[in-house]
Amino acid sequence: MKDLSCIFCKISSGKIPSAKIYEDEEFFAFLDIKPINSGHALLIPKKHSVNLYKITDEVFARMAPVIKKLAVAVKKAVSADGINIGMNNDPAAGQLVFHTHIHIIPRYSEDGFKHWRGKRAYKDGEINQVAEKIKQTIWH
Repeated sequence: MKDLSCIFCKISSGKIPSAKIYEDEEFFAFLDIKPINSGHALLIPKKHSVNLYKITDEVFARMAPVIKKLAVAVKKAVSADGINIGMNNDPAAGQLVFHTHIHIIPRYSEDGFKHWRGKRAYKDGEINQVAEKIKQTIWH
């Protein structure tokens, strides 16, 4: 099902042009129009879902081999030194388009982009408390 107000649904249905690099019955991939580096691609499911929390486990699992196939192809095509795979969920994490999508970003040793670093260490005992909270919510 498509969301008629969603830009990615419009792209995957051909209503908005894109630089398509992959398509099958379930997924669509195209180049990002504001790339981190040349070759930065987005993989989306054709069926609309908002993000990681809303996509079905089955569809998300079927995305994995497509992500791998595209990452290998992008890396080779643009002679990248590496690939970042990313997914932003919710505005606080940088999600701008509310349709599930995976970023496949070619990286180069000298591209000047830096990864974030942890900003603080846990206080005494805090790491175990946080781990326990997470474990308790996994099955609930």
